[in-house]
Amino acid sequence: MFKGRKYDYKTTSLIMVYTLSKALAISPLEVYQMPISLIKDLLLVHLTAEEIQAEEIDKIKKQGGSKF
Repeated sequence: MFKGRKYDYKTTSLIMVYTLSKALAISPLEVYQMPISLIKDLLLVHLTAEEIQAEEIDKIKKQGGSKF
């Protein structure tokens, strides 16, 4: 489920492959060759990194930073 929407298994797996492929700058074919447990772990790491980055950007914005 993404943003309150439900997707079928095929669409969900394609989104996972696309996201991980973009995040790691690798071919989607490489993602298809990974075990699902590794894919889930890497997606969790990617999500955590994105959340940390968003928090840091929010901190800078609240401090009146003009970087963004």
